[in-house]
Amino acid sequence: YTTCSILTAYPLVKEGLIDPDTLIIDAKSGTSGAGRGAKVANLFCEVNENMKAYGVATHRHTPEIEEQLGYAAGKEIVINFTPHLVPMNRGILATEYATLNRKADGSLPTYEELKAAYDKYYANEKFVRVLEKDVVPETKWVEGSNYVDVNFKIDERTGRVVMMGALDNLVKGAAGQAVQNMNLLFGLDESEGLNLVPMFP
Repeated sequence: YTTCSILTAYPLVKEGLIDPDTLIIDAKSGTSGAGRGAKVANLFCEVNENMKAYGVATHRHTPEIEEQLGYAAGKEIVINFTPHLVPMNRGILATEYATLNRKADGSLPTYEELKAAYDKYYANEKFVRVLEKDVVPETKWVEGSNYVDVNFKIDERTGRVVMMGALDNLVKGAAGQAVQNMNLLFGLDESEGLNLVPMFP
């Protein structure tokens, strides 16, 4: 959750385009995010045809997300983060909401201004893909890969922005992120071992 939530909101927080204290993160995760331990809550009959929130107002990743976005904002921030378990094997989809900071003339930032913020931070990031206008991220598009797909939509009626991000929790959210960091640490190509990731489960 941490990686997906931070990458989705970071550019707009860092550039001061949103009020980070209004940030609400609604995230959905596949069952592999809970690990392989045998727990009743993760049994097929419990998860199939079901969807539920968990760790509401108490999830362990909330402080990490607040810390990292706080660094971007240059101040301490407090967010609402609610994760949900959905009946799929793998993947995380984060949908985030925040109030846009209006410009001096009272107008909202434009699509182009928000897009420029994403491009500024992710244009040279191999594994972060900023999608085309009005294209929403899907977990199926990143399954088995180290990619994170992000995008946003301005809601002019409410003066808010809807930010979206999708990643594979078993690759970019875990092992792939570790391999990417190791590559950087040892001076290897950042994508070494990450271009053809096998699918399991």
